[in-house]
Amino acid sequence: MAHTSTSRAYAAETLGTAILLATVVGSGIMAENLAGGNVAIALLGNTLPTGAILVVLITTLGPISGAHFNPAVSLAMCLTGEMPWARLVPFTACQIVGAILGVWIAHAMFDLSIFQFSTKMRWGTGQWIAEAVATFGLLFTIFGGLRFNPPAIPLAVGLYITAAYWFTASTSFANPAVTIARALTDTFSGIAPAVAPPFIAAQLIGAMAATYLCRWLFANEKS
Repeated sequence: MAHTSTSRAYAAETLGTAILLATVVGSGIMAENLAGGNVAIALLGNTLPTGAILVVLITTLGPISGAHFNPAVSLAMCLTGEMPWARLVPFTACQIVGAILGVWIAHAMFDLSIFQFSTKMRWGTGQWIAEAVATFGLLFTIFGGLRFNPPAIPLAVGLYITAAYWFTASTSFANPAVTIARALTDTFSGIAPAVAPPFIAAQLIGAMAATYLCRWLFANEKS
């Protein structure tokens, strides 16, 4: 966790999550508009900008807040002592607010109704397992990077999410704030509000499993 003022850290988490969601939703809208009904091409058009913007955001905002943009990551950082528990609720609030603002910005850019709810049903055991796996892999990537190569974390996370969009059945939300915000867009990236809670539960399970495994796996041999 970077050492910086509280207000700057909160601003960084809000801004970063807003830009992330504007990218996720905006690229999804653009991809669907241009893909001519080819869902694979639309998903590819959604995937690449998301992975790319994560590299940018973690590089630029990581030194200010740690660049979590994700309540599951913030929880993991608290569990491992990388961030004080007092920051968890404010970080989570900033991430959720930023995510929702990012969705609304994407809607505004594409002249869509700002306020809407998704009707896209993402339901089933496979989807929930996928979200647990996706979030586990994200935390595994972060903790491995923190242990062995911190400067590589921005690229590693961007590449991981790019891959996870394709190898997970859920297209890797891996983020409770992202899930909440994507329930507020009836576009390519959306998820119906009614089916979002199991996604969030699976994400938190995956995050905690990764946290405790990585604490052992990446332990400092000298300690």
